[in-house]
Amino acid sequence: MNLKQTILPIKILVIIITALPLFATAQATLNANGPGQTYELINSILAPGYTAVEAPDQCASHPSFGRHIAEVFDATLNKYVFEFYIHVPTNFPVVNTTADNDRCLNYDRQRVEIKTYEASPANLKGTIGETVNYKWRFRLPIGFQPSPNFTHIHQVKAVGGDEGDPLFTLTVRAGSPNILQLLHVIDSTTPSTILGYINLATIAGVWVEATEVVKVGANGTYSMTLKRVSDDSVLLNYSSANILTIRPSNTFIRPKWGIYRSLNSYSYLRDDSIRIDGISIQEGVLPVHLKNFSATNNSNKILLKWNVENEINLGNYEVEYSSNNIDFKNIGNVKAANKTVYNLEYNNNQQKQFYRLKLIDKDGEFSYSNIISLFINNKIEISLYPNPAKDFIIISTNKISSKSTLIISDAIGIVVKKIPLTNTLTTISTSDFLNGIYHIQLEENNQIISNHSFVITR
Repeated sequence: MNLKQTILPIKILVIIITALPLFATAQATLNANGPGQTYELINSILAPGYTAVEAPDQCASHPSFGRHIAEVFDATLNKYVFEFYIHVPTNFPVVNTTADNDRCLNYDRQRVEIKTYEASPANLKGTIGETVNYKWRFRLPIGFQPSPNFTHIHQVKAVGGDEGDPLFTLTVRAGSPNILQLLHVIDSTTPSTILGYINLATIAGVWVEATEVVKVGANGTYSMTLKRVSDDSVLLNYSSANILTIRPSNTFIRPKWGIYRSLNSYSYLRDDSIRIDGISIQEGVLPVHLKNFSATNNSNKILLKWNVENEINLGNYEVEYSSNNIDFKNIGNVKAANKTVYNLEYNNNQQKQFYRLKLIDKDGEFSYSNIISLFINNKIEISLYPNPAKDFIIISTNKISSKSTLIISDAIGIVVKKIPLTNTLTTISTSDFLNGIYHIQLEENNQIISNHSFVITR
């Protein structure tokens, strides 16, 4: 990719202006479900019967490490997620079997990615006139080390004709400071344009939700929103009502996720990883905006509440429950009544609970909301606020125990405070904390029974 770049005006927001529309009918969702058979799971969703994974181990590169994508349990999300691994070569020049490379085809770069492509179902490929919504969550580890050349973590690529450079790219670039950029490339002869960027330090070690909406065409539309999952703060927001989203010689567009990085400045790099969760690909438009969806527990009576706007032609909402985040069942139906707030109560005493909404229009087309989780600890439950915090944080518990202790550690695990829990409401001063991410654990009888995270920003 030509590194000469043109900078367009960008919008970096700190509040959410509006929710993006939900999409209907043609939908695929990829979620981790536990260790083992990871490549097989990915292939079954993104390219059934074919291979949607591009990993070094598939071409006998770095075979001693094994598979370069795994399913790991993430304490922040309280669920299994995908983790992608990439490794710096120990010897140069890079050859087939000694280091991660690019599919044993290119040795000046490395790739561990998943994709849709020619073999994928038609609803996972964007063609002219279609509107496609890509949604996923990702977390880059603290200290993630990008190249000054390129380190892509997401691409929307074209297939057929001029397909060398991605149309849209989220790329991490080394600099002072390191940044995450959103790029657009018109064609292979034109320099990339920077549509937006953020300081990489603002998302290091933090889960981020990405929503990308593409109307495919020479005069298409495009939007990208990045939100911090912990508090829904908007970190980057870009949109254009007239932008090229497919080239004249292309037949369709497709997404990729993972790590694809240059080795030309390998001294910058380290063995690294990225976590990715909840990939969703949807086509077609359902005329309703789901603003939020929440679940709260009151003595095992679960209140499910959702806020909507622009409800047009919607028939009803189905509320679905799962105990394992895989198998869902219908637990209630709520008829659409042109309201903005709906709710449903459900008696449930299971420790782990997962819920989603199925939004069905009057023509029978439907879409699913994001999955929300609720974890009930029959011993002690805690919540904390405000988050992000400045000079203090308040810890609220449902009860207390003489053998309970709060342990606060920084992002690299160093304990900064240890406080006996003596009240159901505890205020902790953070005035001497540096800006950054902190983890708080509730310890009872020398066992950790609850994990939470918060951010200090001033």
